[in-house]
Amino acid sequence: KSIANRPLLPIGALLLAGSMGAMAQQDPTAAAKTLKPVVVTEKAEAPAGKDAVRAVETTIGKGKQQLRDIPQSITVVTEKLIDDRNLDTLKDVLHNTAGVTFQAAEGGEEDIRLRGFSLAATGDIFVDGMRDPAFYERDTFNNDRIELLRGSASMLFGRGSTGGAVNQVSKPPRAIDEHEVSATLGSYNYRRVTGDFNIQTGENAGLRINAMATKADSNGAGARLDKKGIAASYRFGIGTSDEFLVGLYALQNDNGINYGMPWIRPTATSPGSALTINNNLSPNTYYGLASDTNKGSANHLTASHTHRFDGDSELKTTIRTGSYTRDQRSGAIRFCQRTVNATTGAVTNPTCPTALVALDTVNNATVLTRGSNNKVQDLDASYAQSDYSNKFTALGLRHEVLAGVDWASERKQVYSLSAVTKPTTTIGAVDDGAAVNEAARTKTLASTFQSNSLGLYAQDLLQVAPQWKLLGGLRFDRMRATYDNLAASGAITSNYEQSISDWSHRFGALYQPNALHSYHVSYGTSFNTSGDTYSYAANTANAGPEESRNFELGAKLDSTDKRYTTRLAVFHSTKLNERNTDPDSAAATQLLSGKRSTAGLEVDITGRLTPQWEIYGSYMWMPHAMVDEAAPCPATGNCSQAAIGSRKGDRPGLMPVHTGTLWNTYQFTAALRAGMGLNFRSEQAPATVGATNGSAYMAPGYTTVDLMAEYRFSDRYTLKANMANVADKLYADALYQGHYVPGSGRNTQV
Repeated sequence: KSIANRPLLPIGALLLAGSMGAMAQQDPTAAAKTLKPVVVTEKAEAPAGKDAVRAVETTIGKGKQQLRDIPQSITVVTEKLIDDRNLDTLKDVLHNTAGVTFQAAEGGEEDIRLRGFSLAATGDIFVDGMRDPAFYERDTFNNDRIELLRGSASMLFGRGSTGGAVNQVSKPPRAIDEHEVSATLGSYNYRRVTGDFNIQTGENAGLRINAMATKADSNGAGARLDKKGIAASYRFGIGTSDEFLVGLYALQNDNGINYGMPWIRPTATSPGSALTINNNLSPNTYYGLASDTNKGSANHLTASHTHRFDGDSELKTTIRTGSYTRDQRSGAIRFCQRTVNATTGAVTNPTCPTALVALDTVNNATVLTRGSNNKVQDLDASYAQSDYSNKFTALGLRHEVLAGVDWASERKQVYSLSAVTKPTTTIGAVDDGAAVNEAARTKTLASTFQSNSLGLYAQDLLQVAPQWKLLGGLRFDRMRATYDNLAASGAITSNYEQSISDWSHRFGALYQPNALHSYHVSYGTSFNTSGDTYSYAANTANAGPEESRNFELGAKLDSTDKRYTTRLAVFHSTKLNERNTDPDSAAATQLLSGKRSTAGLEVDITGRLTPQWEIYGSYMWMPHAMVDEAAPCPATGNCSQAAIGSRKGDRPGLMPVHTGTLWNTYQFTAALRAGMGLNFRSEQAPATVGATNGSAYMAPGYTTVDLMAEYRFSDRYTLKANMANVADKLYADALYQGHYVPGSGRNTQV
């Protein structure tokens, strides 16, 4: 089951041992039989992802490619690393890569940042190379690996962010019989069962079924879990000239949600000092309502056909149709404060104090309010794409061509809920059990968004000399979208339309002096539209796309024995025309006048330092992050009153200088393996912060420690124990202007 943890024999010895074993079991009186020829392909440097944390191939670059042949940084989290660290969600996996931070966006929908730039929720997350709308909490039960492409990705995938793209690779059916069942118990009454069943149905056919059910009173950060999923796929013609796959995926979430904790000042007498997280409260502290919920679902059907031509060329065509829902009913927690409208004299929260709440004044009687931050929506989407690859020699040069076309149709509907009065609570009344009748709230369709997109791309990796390769790629995208705001009666109150067409480019050079070392330089562009949020307003429908560019200089270095790989990259990313609100024409259109940039160094190391010692490390140092250009100051007032992180010269939020993770395991005996890991981020602020009294929110840096021990009784049975955040470190995981979501506290699972 786990060949990477066993002594390795030369392949000749393995074949000889198999032949001797067959001879020993043969009846000497039986007639000789002629067996079918057996073809053995040795690829010791590329074990399956379930048996190693090191990967040498990827599919995020369109088709299967060697990582060393892609002039761009890619981090691969294999199934083994996912299993070793008990990473149940996509967010957990991304935590274990450098350069990733999280915004606790308004409405609770998390916004992922890479290299300091947002991964657009609707444009930069993929399943098997196809767009995957971000309106559900993704689970890893059906993931073979997670691939993270750093830098511009628009040439491959179309409109997207500056930071990169995430590709979730599903577990493929294989023509073998192999099954695995895992049951996990843990802190907070955690229970999880997963099953992975691969059934050979023919010489070149297999059926694979993955199933999951998870429940817990808390995820370690105040949100209960109740989810289940199933993924079934059938593949036939495996390895032949015509290969087909049909797959069905269904995930149902009925989770709770901890919307987060408000920022709090260290002292009431120093209102201008930095605000910080409240170190007196456990991350599992919950002040939301018992009726708060975060339901969601993802259901999609996929069919694909791969035709392999004579030679090194193939055409793969995939179609997918899916339906996604989200019903989130929660609210931000805030300190209750009495305010008076200067114009009308209206008083808000008249029973609350007017003084600022701070650590030196807070007590069990301090009142907290509960907001209404709902997100009720559904999305129906259909996708189709064809990708062609070919390797050939022309005019004395070796070419590796990729070309393709993709199409997408997406329709999103957003609903409003009737108002409800939520009771307040106090600091001392943790998880007080209060609730409102969510079933009685009226749901009304509030807006619809419809878009159709078409993309065409082509690139060529050209071998121009024995040690040199050049890459050039070009893509054209067109998107047309409409957005309607609706009254309660269903009548359209406002309508916006936008049509965007744009080009994306990708250029690179590879120097490969030998089979172990590959050096690259690359340049790529990206663009994203105001419609990527599935909504428009009067001042965004007229705004053109934001443009970005990425430069990178890097290397992928294998050890002499190919046991481990080191990835190095120096990068510079720039968003050239960021959207800004012009104070003089805010109602008409947003200006594309902003500019911000980041630069830094990335280092990854994956593989075996010795046959017993396996390591995965990912680190980013980002000393430069700056708002280079910003909107002009308002006609009245001054720039010091603008949001911190949005002014010229500021370091934007969610851009810590240091981020990283380390995981290593050691095989002490044939049965016993143990591991230890770290996750760390240096201090960071939210994306933008209001500048009242000149204050800025700041989340302190942190380091958490994880432990693992595993005992293998046999090839069939294994017992494993994990303890995450051993020191029970309190830290801010996702940040927003008014609150932060705490990271999980100490969590033990067996």
